Amino acid sequence: MSNLIQKFSSRASMRTPLERSPWLLRSFLCIWLFVVIAPLVVLVAYSFFDSRNFMMVYEPSFKTWESIFTSGRFEVTVRTLRIALTVTLIELLLAFPSALWLAKGNCTKTTRAVVLALLTIPFFLDQSSRIIVWRGILDETGMINHVLMILHVIQSPIKGMLYTEAAVHFGMVVSYFPMMILPIYLAINVIDDTLISAAADLGATPARIVVDVILPLSLPGVLAGVIFTLGPALASWVEPNLLGGGFVNMLSNSVDSAYGALRYPVVAALSSFVVLMIGVIFAVLMFLTRRFADLSMSFRSLQS
Repeated sequence: MSNLIQKFSSRASMRTPLERSPWLLRSFLCIWLFVVIAPLVVLVAYSFFDSRNFMMVYEPSFKTWESIFTSGRFEVTVRTLRIALTVTLIELLLAFPSALWLAKGNCTKTTRAVVLALLTIPFFLDQSSRIIVWRGILDETGMINHVLMILHVIQSPIKGMLYTEAAVHFGMVVSYFPMMILPIYLAINVIDDTLISAAADLGATPARIVVDVILPLSLPGVLAGVIFTLGPALASWVEPNLLGGGFVNMLSNSVDSAYGALRYPVVAALSSFVVLMIGVIFAVLMFLTRRFADLSMSFRSLQS
């Protein structure tokens, strides 16, 4: 018996590889700082320079940042932020109940495996290839109009389904849905079922269980899904070009045009501004979640 207890205690005191080799964590942090943080610092530094006659002028100034707000780029920035936030909200409203059904609903293991496999398919396909298909579906001579006319639902093709903000919204929702639902699903899936059963035994309705138990404990996944969706949406380039047709300009179009004109400080300023917006939105989300739930408790529950 004593040998069994000693063996169990020795296993419980086993250290992880990071604890046995602290230099691994330090090495990873150094590499991460060099690969991720250093380029961001250089990017921000470049945004405070200027370019003249296709040449860099290494004199610190705020001209490049002023041009973002004094030119038409500010209107493009507002449009980009509005579209990105709208897409993120739509994704959240669609993804949360879907993730809840996958994780805690009456969903068989086979159905769950099939749905998760289907959600990972977009990661193996080029985004341009996935989006350009919708041009043939939404066009005036596309599949939707063709089918509706065959069924005599309409007499003439529906116009305005393509090269509009609605088309860009639709393309972005389709593209970034897996990035929203997968983190939420993982967060809901690890919630202990006994907590849900205890709430039900105490007389809580399904709505109260979702609001009081599942939602607070799944906040880390919700925040991760929001960031994973909002970041690519702010920097989206494929959907505005293929589905917007040049009529829906976003920051990515401004970055592309500035890069083509060799105006690298403008490219750096626009990219830095996107990163800044993501940071501000994330800070706001963290502040709001702390008012409604203890985020640290959510993380601790996920760890257990």
